[in-house]
Amino acid sequence: MKKGFRNIAFCSFTALAFTACNNQPKLNDTASDNTSTKTSSVTSSTQKFAYVEIDSIMSQYNYWKDVKKMIKAKEANIQKTLANKQKALQAAAANFQQNLQANKYTQAQAQQIQASIQKQAQDAEALQQRLGAEYQSEVAKYNKALSDSVHNYLRVFNKNRKYSIVFAKSGDNLLYVDPAYNITNDIIKGLNQEYKGLSK
Repeated sequence: MKKGFRNIAFCSFTALAFTACNNQPKLNDTASDNTSTKTSSVTSSTQKFAYVEIDSIMSQYNYWKDVKKMIKAKEANIQKTLANKQKALQAAAANFQQNLQANKYTQAQAQQIQASIQKQAQDAEALQQRLGAEYQSEVAKYNKALSDSVHNYLRVFNKNRKYSIVFAKSGDNLLYVDPAYNITNDIIKGLNQEYKGLSK
């Protein structure tokens, strides 16, 4: 379960960008395309670009800090519940085996107890699957809320800034980018100002 949580890396953030089409001429275009080439160059020179560091949002956005605390608490509770079930099942199986070897059961009693233990094992497995599905669903919900909140704030933020594209920088997905285009701190500041706490 813990591994599953860490592996949820919010893939939607890799697409966190406002994009604008910029139809560049091909290298083998003829001179007859000079007009369109000039137009494209002018358009490109007036476009504004920026980028946001996803790792910084994940570590500094108060919403995600709260989500991590909540999810970790839920994860610990699930693990405790499943561990208790497993412990009880192992104890029942060990007790059954011990009494069986001591000939304390009739054949009918042994079959009945064995069936009961098998039912407990099936119930424990079903519980694990159900809790795991609920966990994944809840994490996915907060994942989407995080992505939505950043997208929505960027739209508001961009009304005055007029960026053509805002790239999502995560690790080395961008080969090179001038730090002058980094708007991460502004975005985090705005997100935290708008954040009112997790809804219960």
